[in-house]
Amino acid sequence: MLFVGFALLISVGIALLISADAGSLFGLTQQQTGQLAPLLIILVVMASALATRRVKLSQMFTNLILWIGIFGTFAVGYAYRDDLQNVAARVVGELVPGEAQVDSANGTARFRVGRDGHYQIATTINGTQITTTFDTGASAVVLSDADARAIGIDMASLRYDIPVATANGTGRAAQVMIDRMEVGGIVRNRIRAFVAERGALDQSLLGMSFLRTLSRYSVSGNTLELSD
Repeated sequence: MLFVGFALLISVGIALLISADAGSLFGLTQQQTGQLAPLLIILVVMASALATRRVKLSQMFTNLILWIGIFGTFAVGYAYRDDLQNVAARVVGELVPGEAQVDSANGTARFRVGRDGHYQIATTINGTQITTTFDTGASAVVLSDADARAIGIDMASLRYDIPVATANGTGRAAQVMIDRMEVGGIVRNRIRAFVAERGALDQSLLGMSFLRTLSRYSVSGNTLELSD
């Protein structure tokens, strides 16, 4: 306990010296003195432990190397935190292609192409998340029967009077209005959409009624980028 109290007392003293800019006596700035503080604290703790003769010298050096490694890892992680966030987002994009890599500062969302060559987009409609397929050939957002039911559309009131061409052939759809739609942090209200007849569409489509509200969308390599 004496060793712990001594270490804490020295740590407080170092903090006060930094605050008083004592490092200027040795030609150091206050920032440089602060950067040396963690190393000084480690040395003080080791010296205190040695004075109490409770820790072997070899064990102290092992602990010193361990703490230096931990401190160095945190320092590097903090210095490269923005790059690490981008790497993490890209890894998530590869593992879960529908999840967006969001850049809030620039108002963009990026998606990685799926293994089938299509862009699967995690989309939230009226508070419910569904998966849509990016499709510039669709004049509007087109919902499958299952997804329309999932987001709470009143299916009994629909009139399937609009002819549409789908991957399963020619079918009919009903026009609806989506109250709120979010894709990669990009939110739009009152988006025109169609609901395809049951069996006419396997997966909902992210079509032009949403895409034309964006300032830009582009495909480069294996990446789709949407800009608010």
